[in-house]
Amino acid sequence: MRLVDTEGMGMRFRMLFAAALVAAAPAAAQDEGGGFGEGLDLLGEGSRMILERLLEDMRPMLDSARPFFEEELMPLLERLGEVVDDLSYYELPERLPNGDILIRRSPDAPPWGEAPLPEVGEGGEVEL
Repeated sequence: MRLVDTEGMGMRFRMLFAAALVAAAPAAAQDEGGGFGEGLDLLGEGSRMILERLLEDMRPMLDSARPFFEEELMPLLERLGEVVDDLSYYELPERLPNGDILIRRSPDAPPWGEAPLPEVGEGGEVEL
C-alpha cells in the first residue's frame, strides 16, 4: 500500500502547470510585440499540446476501465432506459432504512407510457 499517490500528484502538477500557462499566456503574447492574434494562436497551440499529453497520460487508465463500462455499466444503463422514460418525471432518490433506494414518479408527470418521445434526426441525433 502506497501512502503517497505519486502518479496522482504528477497529474495534479501537470494540470496546475497547464492552468498557470493558460493564465500567463495572454500577457506574454501582448508583451512580445507579435500582436494579440499571434499570442492567441500560440496559446491555442500550447493548450492543444497540453491536452494531447494529458489524454496520452490518461489512455492506459481509460483502457483499463473499458471492460467495466462495457460489462457492468452499459447493461445497467440500458435496463434503466427501459424502465425510466424521462428523468425529469421523477423525484430525487430516497434511501430507505433497509438500504433500498426508492425513486418515485412525480405527481405532475404524465401517465406512464403517455410521455412524448423525443424526435430522432436522420443521423440518429436526439436534441436534449
